[in-house]
Amino acid sequence: MNLTTRLTKHFAVAAVATVAASSANAQIVYSGIVNHNIAATTNGLYINVVNGMINEPGNGPGSSVPGWDLNFWSSTGFGLFNPSQPAGGVYVITSTGWAANMAYGTMIDGTDTYGSGTSTNISQWVLNSSNNLVGFRFLNEGTNTIHYGWARIAFGATITSRTLVEYAYEATAGTAIGAGVVPAPASLALLGLGGLVARRRR
Repeated sequence: MNLTTRLTKHFAVAAVATVAASSANAQIVYSGIVNHNIAATTNGLYINVVNGMINEPGNGPGSSVPGWDLNFWSSTGFGLFNPSQPAGGVYVITSTGWAANMAYGTMIDGTDTYGSGTSTNISQWVLNSSNNLVGFRFLNEGTNTIHYGWARIAFGATITSRTLVEYAYEATAGTAIGAGVVPAPASLALLGLGGLVARRRR
């Protein structure tokens, strides 16, 4: 048996084992690779990060996604619109008020400043790249608790060509999460399974 075959079998077994154990040990909830198109419209993409519900492909209003947490939009730039809760905004912003493109591993927690994004200041986003991480917080309606998370955005050659690649949040209310961080090796084993998957920390 060659090395590639052994690794494939190893990760397949690890995937099953991690799913089975996740309910007791999970801390980070990870979407897997979703690649949701963010329409260049006033509606854009609405998403409920807990259940994964989106308004794609209809790109209708937020009312079509009960309890939505994030809304990426704009036909001319890249906007980030807030739900009504939590008060004060949901996206990590810079000291100058722009939505922040966060460096990998930067902690997202209660010490950050939160607000809405903007569709005018686009210099912080990297085109032709998925090296764009948005930090956010959201109110889990089921538990009435605040959680912290991140979302990865891929842009094409223009700011209006964009995709929500993946996202994750900390399952324990009020606990910080590193931007872009998905625990390994479970993250490698489960990457292609799709759906919301709870991951164990190492």
